[in-house]
Amino acid sequence: MNDLIEFDSKRQVFHLHNGNISYLFSVEEGGTLCHLYFGRRVQKYHGELKYPRVDRGFSGNLPGSLDRTFSRDTLPKEYSGAGEMDYHTPAAVIRRNDGSNALMLRYSGYSIEDGKPELEGLPAAWVEKPEEAQTLTVTLKDEPTGLLYDLLYTIYRDVDIITRSVRVRNAGNEDVFLEKAASLQIDFTDRDFDSICLPGAHANERHPERQRVGYGIQKFGSIRGTSSHQMNPFLALADRKADEYSGDVYGFAMVYSGNHSFEVERDQIDQTHLVIGINDYNFSWKLEPGSAFQTPEVLMTYSDRGFDRMSQSFHRIIRDRIVRSRFAHEERPILVNNWEATYFDFDEEKLKTIVDDAKDLGIEMFVLDDGWFGHRDDDNSSLGDWKVYERKFPSGLGHFADYVHEKGLGFGLWFEPEMISYDSDLYRDHPEYLMHVPGREPSPSRNQYVLDLTRKEVVDNLFEQVSEILESGRIDYVKWDMNRHLSDVYSASLPKDRQGEVYHRYVLGLYDLMERLTEKFPDVLFEGCSGGGGRFDAGMAYYMPQIWTSDNTDAVSRLTIQYGTSLVYPISMTTAHVSAIPNHQTGRKTPFETRGNAAMSAVFGYELDLTRMSQEDRDKVKEQVSCYKDIRNLVQYGTFHRLKSPVDTNQAAWMFVSDDRRDVCVMTFQVLASAQPSLTKTKLTGLDPELEYENLETGEVFGGDELMELGFYDPVVHQDYTSKMYRFRAL
Repeated sequence: MNDLIEFDSKRQVFHLHNGNISYLFSVEEGGTLCHLYFGRRVQKYHGELKYPRVDRGFSGNLPGSLDRTFSRDTLPKEYSGAGEMDYHTPAAVIRRNDGSNALMLRYSGYSIEDGKPELEGLPAAWVEKPEEAQTLTVTLKDEPTGLLYDLLYTIYRDVDIITRSVRVRNAGNEDVFLEKAASLQIDFTDRDFDSICLPGAHANERHPERQRVGYGIQKFGSIRGTSSHQMNPFLALADRKADEYSGDVYGFAMVYSGNHSFEVERDQIDQTHLVIGINDYNFSWKLEPGSAFQTPEVLMTYSDRGFDRMSQSFHRIIRDRIVRSRFAHEERPILVNNWEATYFDFDEEKLKTIVDDAKDLGIEMFVLDDGWFGHRDDDNSSLGDWKVYERKFPSGLGHFADYVHEKGLGFGLWFEPEMISYDSDLYRDHPEYLMHVPGREPSPSRNQYVLDLTRKEVVDNLFEQVSEILESGRIDYVKWDMNRHLSDVYSASLPKDRQGEVYHRYVLGLYDLMERLTEKFPDVLFEGCSGGGGRFDAGMAYYMPQIWTSDNTDAVSRLTIQYGTSLVYPISMTTAHVSAIPNHQTGRKTPFETRGNAAMSAVFGYELDLTRMSQEDRDKVKEQVSCYKDIRNLVQYGTFHRLKSPVDTNQAAWMFVSDDRRDVCVMTFQVLASAQPSLTKTKLTGLDPELEYENLETGEVFGGDELMELGFYDPVVHQDYTSKMYRFRAL
């Protein structure tokens, strides 16, 4: 008997459950899949949520039926198509050769299997052993077209996650164009929700925004060709009184790095309808007879204990079952990146002085950023030419890499493989590789252009170029950047009736390139980047276990950026660096301690010129490096809890707790000082109330229950931008 997924053949009800959550849906009239329940675990379902049959005006009925009380327009469903008299935003839209777009998807059958199937060409959550999860596939069929929609549901045993995706198969005898193919639909009745999303901008990513779900359709998404700085592929629906530690929260995150769409609709009878998938903007996929299309995966979770519990589930599944790198659970190195220290103005001798200082300060890796290749002295040339710039490295890049290694440091290198410059050998040899619309001048951004990754020969060229650099064995780390979004979206390799496939095929080409490189070079630590956090998503995490969180290194700005990021993504995926003051992005001057504590709340490093620091700051770097090495495992792999929100207050606070709840690190921040400050307290969470904890700085001892229920007063300071770190350890 299946212990995670059951089918009640009498009631025609599917029940997915583990120790904490249940998900229920049924087969109703006309082969309609009706959503019943998603929430806290129930032992058994006895049919009490049979949807009331009501004759609703202007809500159509099933073809051939005179029953006015059953309508797909009002029934809460699992998946819907255009043309079935459901007037909500549909999950599926097709176009046939005669121009019609009607679908009537009816239940056809199901299967249950242990484990979880891979999704062809796409990143997805995985299992190490089949017993970790079970997968339900429910097939819907449209008779006139022969289209089959396989709805895939996987429930994990030990984490409160269900994954959803859809595979569309053409079992008919004519071409069909998919105009929309969502990965997930879910409908809620009798709920008054707030939506929480993560909008932002370059250097200002992932600021939580909470608003009431009102009537009509609201769409959150990206049409930039990437998951984007502007709207992260995540959405939560929460009870209006839900907070960090209480209330019902439903979280949804796409495992995808391209155009996405989260559509929320509150209808005329106060039901909430949610559809998630590839954005249908400029999307059309030609599905030939015998072929199939796989949608990206969505991670979904339910928490009855607020946003904290939702985040823990996302952190666990992404860290443990999305990331595949051998570095997934290894402590990440403390690095220094030369970008804000030198920009393009460097040579080997200048870089050696930074390496020497890094060695003296205890830093573990040196990362060489933009400007090492082609003849690149500014951002106007050489993208696409991944050959060493001989003027800067007359003895070759390997000579410098050897120097770094002789100092006991790892060596990292920056790439931007997806881009091309007009001034490059690659463009001169292969102008057709540049993505552009015939007869139109392509639009530059940062004076660079996009390579057409829908073409296999382009992906092969990049694979060979990057491999040649990495095959030297001297590269320990790769920072993979993308400093613009897609435009001039067209591929000369595709016929005119397939141009709607370009956005998605670009992402598939990118995934293919990353799959090949990460498989060939498993000992290289890959870090994703897109102007910082412009492609910070679970799809990228599948290939790259950490991502540069934002190009904005200002500590105060980072409080909100890192706070918002933590709603979905684990700390081990989030990178942060101490930079110089005045900050290069904001001009703000913040204390060294504050910059350190903000950066040490993630995968830690430096983004400044070590050779120009005062002795006082050098001493502080040594202290920070030593401190981070002590707390590194706790920060990167402990349980993370948000304590105070910088979105709502003048403060921020968060903490890290070891799995055995004996080791604790707390970071508190205050942005602006006051002449007449209010007294504030910080209360901890996630401790063992029966244990006593020693403050390692003062030697004071407190009960775990005291620290959680009473808390402690924050310091009263008369200075802006202050921070304090607390370390507690159970006796």
